[in-house]
Amino acid sequence: MAENKTKPTGVSPTKFINELEDLQQRKDCKQLLKMMKAATGEKAVMWGPSIVGFGSCHYKYASGREGDIMRVGFAPRKNQLSLYLSCDIQRSADLLAQLGKYKTGKGCLYIKKLGDVDLDVLAQLIERGIEEAGRVTCRPSGD
Repeated sequence: MAENKTKPTGVSPTKFINELEDLQQRKDCKQLLKMMKAATGEKAVMWGPSIVGFGSCHYKYASGREGDIMRVGFAPRKNQLSLYLSCDIQRSADLLAQLGKYKTGKGCLYIKKLGDVDLDVLAQLIERGIEEAGRVTCRPSGD
């Protein structure tokens, strides 16, 4: 069975964020870092070369495939911020209706910049992701 490519690394999330070229994206990532750390009580860990994650969850699919992934996290991409909320984002239609400008994937929320969204609503979405991740086996970052 194939091994997960996205795993915790020893790279400093703060160093990674401070090296981002886009000033607005760097500022937004620093704010997301604070928001997710406050929401999870976890320290940030780099997952692969470009994802900042918090906590760790072990998952196992009916197919037998299993692995570990962060509880919540984010990644600065070329034209947007990708937020990984460990939940089916479509089940949060009530909050999405209040969020502002965004796009979604199955478990991802895509935002161009934090100024486009209501940060209180975003914090609630992060909390929901943490709650859903808590339904699987989770452990602190770095374990």
